[in-house]
Amino acid sequence: MRKIVQQFFDLQEKVMKIPFKLFREPLIKRAFAKCGTNVHVAQGCSIKGIENIFVGDGCTIGPGAVLWSTRAKIFIGEKVITGPNITIITGDHRIDLPERFLADVTDEEKLPENDQDVRIEDDVWIGANAIILKGITIAQGCVIAAGAVVTKSTEPFGVYAGVPARRIKDRFSSEDLRRHLMWTDRNRKAGEAP
Repeated sequence: MRKIVQQFFDLQEKVMKIPFKLFREPLIKRAFAKCGTNVHVAQGCSIKGIENIFVGDGCTIGPGAVLWSTRAKIFIGEKVITGPNITIITGDHRIDLPERFLADVTDEEKLPENDQDVRIEDDVWIGANAIILKGITIAQGCVIAAGAVVTKSTEPFGVYAGVPARRIKDRFSSEDLRRHLMWTDRNRKAGEAP
């Protein structure tokens, strides 16, 4: 009985995705400022300022992702994958205006430092529920652990975790990194890698 229930559940999940895959996902990808090939955007994403979002080839944006941009831009490189419910926000609010409720401060009253681009370089994995704040660059090859809050830009090929996120280890030994970079360079020339 359990197997039949599981099969029914799996079938229901697939059927429910059909309208999204046929209609909504193609519209989202067309609305991005730039959208590469072989990009997948899962259901349930909250996207604001879609005209400020640039997505490279071979990316997968997991279900429930929050991509919010008002003035600044979000740049997502090639071969980037995200888990569910990640958040990328390019701005915040002014909090320094006396005799004003925070909710009454308008977008036009923001200072330049209130909105800053976010850059996700190639070959990055962002784990479930990770948060990336304004002005951050996630360097090439990084892994951002589930639940991490990234408040500072990262260095290439590191694994970052925690609140705030900090580098906890390297993805590769120095020899493996050398081999990986040579492989990436060969595949890039062949048109297969970022």
